[in-house]
Amino acid sequence: MEAEKHTVSYTSVNSFESLNRLNPETKYIWFAFHGMGHLSKYFLKYFEGLDPKLHYLITPQAPSKYYLNGQFKHVGASWLTKEDTAREMENILSYLDAIMDNISLPVNAERIVFGYSQGVSIALRWVVKRKVRCDHLILYAGGIPEEILPSEVTHLREKTRIKIIVGDNDEYITPERWEKEKEKIEALFQGKAEIEVFDGKHEIKKEIINTLP
Repeated sequence: MEAEKHTVSYTSVNSFESLNRLNPETKYIWFAFHGMGHLSKYFLKYFEGLDPKLHYLITPQAPSKYYLNGQFKHVGASWLTKEDTAREMENILSYLDAIMDNISLPVNAERIVFGYSQGVSIALRWVVKRKVRCDHLILYAGGIPEEILPSEVTHLREKTRIKIIVGDNDEYITPERWEKEKEKIEALFQGKAEIEVFDGKHEIKKEIINTLP
């Protein structure tokens, strides 16, 4: 007998978190995508040092939750795996569309798209596939998806600031991989990206977040 794969469509419910309140002084609106193993509600803690009057944050939640370290105590989440990646990304895009349809944001505030670790690939794919315009694109300790082409980011404004942040001892980014990443960064953004290398491992540092954007 031969196994056959089928697909079905159904309605699903997912959450997202926000930090601070929109007010007349709000200057920056963040869309911050967490890394693998995080939950959005805890990921927000890294941004608590930002001025609450100026910064409003939205952190989507990766849909696939699992127990960390096999101890059935702490829960983390993952955005994608190598299994059925394209279809799963479409599901994530539908989820992000629903977030955008259900929030009302001021048009005069600057938009920041931020991705950390695995969230870098989600942030970039969202920007590309939904032609998201932003004032700041910040990619922290993650890899550029192989399939994204320079022609797919031409919708970004000329004034869009692009920043790449990585630790000099990141255990997931070997020297060989970093050379390839720099080639992808240059090919994709053609000299527009600023690269910041900090003293540290694969970690998100509040002191760096507090200097952004």
